[in-house]
Amino acid sequence: MEAVKKGTTIQSLQVGMSIVELIAQQGKPLKFSDIHDLTKITKSNLYKYLNTFTQLGILYRDKESGSYVLGSKLIEYGMAAADQENVVDRISPYLQEINEKSSSTVIYSLWTNNGPMIVKEFNANQGYNIGAQMGTLLPLLSATGKVFAAFMDDQVVHEWKEKELKQISEEKVKQFEEECTFIHEKEIAFAREPLVPSVSSAAFPVFNYKKRLLGVVTIVGFSDIIPHSEEEELSKYLMDMSKEISGSFGYLPHAK
Repeated sequence: MEAVKKGTTIQSLQVGMSIVELIAQQGKPLKFSDIHDLTKITKSNLYKYLNTFTQLGILYRDKESGSYVLGSKLIEYGMAAADQENVVDRISPYLQEINEKSSSTVIYSLWTNNGPMIVKEFNANQGYNIGAQMGTLLPLLSATGKVFAAFMDDQVVHEWKEKELKQISEEKVKQFEEECTFIHEKEIAFAREPLVPSVSSAAFPVFNYKKRLLGVVTIVGFSDIIPHSEEEELSKYLMDMSKEISGSFGYLPHAK
């Protein structure tokens, strides 16, 4: 087969992917008019792109608001690209057990170029808003974000960390750095109401046998039932589950 010449591209595909990337970067649902204002693509062509991506599952259009967000197909692609070990299927029984034990929503997140993304959710109570759902990108100061910041290769997370740290006070930056030291030692992180009032979280890493971070498990619920220190019984349970789940991938915490 003849090699593809460097620089040979399909312009319409580039334009289409630039629309998807724009929606991803905005981090919020966008209406047709918003996308049109940002892209300056003619309305007739923009409609064709959005309609095609929606049919393919690349984008999702809310029927009530008409707003567009990233679709479930992108999450599937991201999961496949992020890790070929089929981690989600393997740990799902653990997530369900933690869900039942903690009476809280349990989420599993993977790293993406734009930060940690939720790819699996077990919700104990569909009636309240935890401030996140499948496909949500989580901030640095969430329990999930702290674990990724603590254990991911710094070259991978550097740009994301720098961008996030610029948005918080010096006092919170110092507190975050101290927490990272704690997280390295205890392998658990806590966040009090990072996204929604009265809703807090606790998270732990999932490692493989090389202590490479595969993802992060997080419990999310009302602040009065989510632990805030490693001394609490639920925290001890989570740290035990962390060892058990990572152990299933060959990780030995005390191995030299």
